[in-house]
Amino acid sequence: MRWGREVTLFAVGGVLGLIVDAGGVQLLVALAGCNPYLARIPSFLVAATVTWWWNRRHTFAGRTSGRPAYQEWLHWMGLMSFGAVVNYATYAALLTWFQPLHRWPALATAGGSVAAAAVNFATARVLLFKKSHHHA
Repeated sequence: MRWGREVTLFAVGGVLGLIVDAGGVQLLVALAGCNPYLARIPSFLVAATVTWWWNRRHTFAGRTSGRPAYQEWLHWMGLMSFGAVVNYATYAALLTWFQPLHRWPALATAGGSVAAAAVNFATARVLLFKKSHHHA
C-alpha cells in the first residue's frame, strides 16, 4: 500500500530530522551557552531542510510538487511552519513545566516533534506532493 509506505518513510525522515534538531539544540545550549528557546530556531531550520530533502527523494519519490527545487523548499518551509507552531508550543510547554529540561532540551525537542508529525505529514502530502509522477 503506497500510503503505508509513505507514512513509514515519513517517520524515518522525521527521526532523521529529530536527530538533527535535537542534536543541534543540545549542542547550541551545552557548548555555546545559547538560550534553549532561541536555539530551536537554527536547529529547526536545518532539520526542516534535512526532512525536505529526505521526503522529496524517498517518501514522496512517486509524487511531485511540480515546482523547481528552490520553490519546493520554500513551500515546504512554509507548510512546515504549521507543524513548527505545534512543535515549538509543545517544546516551550515542556521546558516551562519541567525545569530540568533546560539542561536537556533535546528531550523537549522530541516531545515537540512527535506532536507535530501528523500535521507535517498531512500538509506535505495533501498540499505539496499532491500529484503522482504519472499525472505530472
